Formats: sequence, C-alpha cells, structure tokens
Amino acid sequence: MVDWNVVVTVREDAFTRVFRLFSEFGKVRRAGYYNVFVLKVEDRRRFLDSLSGLLATDPDLLKAVSRVMPAEIVFTFQDRESFEAQARAAALEWLPRLAGMSLHVRMHRRGFHEQISSPDEERFLAEAILERLEDRGTPGRITFEDPDAILDVDTVDNRAGLALWTREELSRYPFLNLD
Repeated sequence: MVDWNVVVTVREDAFTRVFRLFSEFGKVRRAGYYNVFVLKVEDRRRFLDSLSGLLATDPDLLKAVSRVMPAEIVFTFQDRESFEAQARAAALEWLPRLAGMSLHVRMHRRGFHEQISSPDEERFLAEAILERLEDRGTPGRITFEDPDAILDVDTVDNRAGLALWTREELSRYPFLNLD
C-alpha cells in the first residue's frame, strides 16, 4: 500500500510530463490505474497555492491535468463496511462547517468494483450528513446546482481520501474538477 494524500488524473499523452512536474511537490507514485498517480504532500494548502501558481503560468500543463484531489482525511479500509464506517466518521467531523449549507457528495473510486458502488456511497454519506445536521437543528440540503460545498471522496484500491470544498475554494482552484 502506498501512503498518499493527493490523487491526480492526467489527460491523454501527458502522464510522464505531469508525473515529473508533480515530483517537485512530494513523493509521487503510479497508482496502477490508467493516467492516475498519487503523491504525498506535507502541507495541503501550500501545495494547492503552489500548483495554482504553476498552472497559471503554464497553460499547456493546465490542459494536461484533468483532476487533482488533495485529501484532508485519509484512511485504509478492508471492505465496504469498514469503508462506510470510516468515511461516515470522517464526513461527520465537518458538521460544524456544513451547518445550514447546500452540498453534495462526489466519489471517484478506483478498485473495489465488486464491493463498493460510487452512487450508493455518495447517497449513504449524504444521508448521514443530512440526518445529523437535522438532529443538530442546522438542516442542510442536497443540490447539484452551485452547492455551498462538495464532499469529495477518492479511493485507490483500499485507501480513501476525503476533502470538503467550499464554493469559494472550488472557484480559487478550478483544477480540482470535482464533478
């Protein structure tokens, strides 16, 4: 198992170039999936700001990078049940930030096809969040049209990373490409 906290998806024919460039940010490893690699960065915010600056000065690189997802919370799981338990616990840590907000959950899964369904897990996490927000008296709502926040979940085999992104962060970092 590779320790990572960022998943990167690259467009056709740019893998080698982007892989090398991202090695400036941390330890980079192939993920074992077409045009996907992972890396470990020390400071997520500094990584995002540095990458944003680099992409602003290199339009070809921006075209080559399909999606970047730096995770706030990363964990290892063995099966659907352990994934759901840990993902739910992680998502519920963000309840104070999600109070009264519109949101949706987006999952990008690599591996575990027989055990985990992205739409089912998105629904599972969204329902858990909405239920707890309602219990706290700060109800939220699901929307796919300009939500206040998106909870992003990425898996590579038996490792998962979660991050909560606000509308402002998504605007500041368009290369995240969550939807």
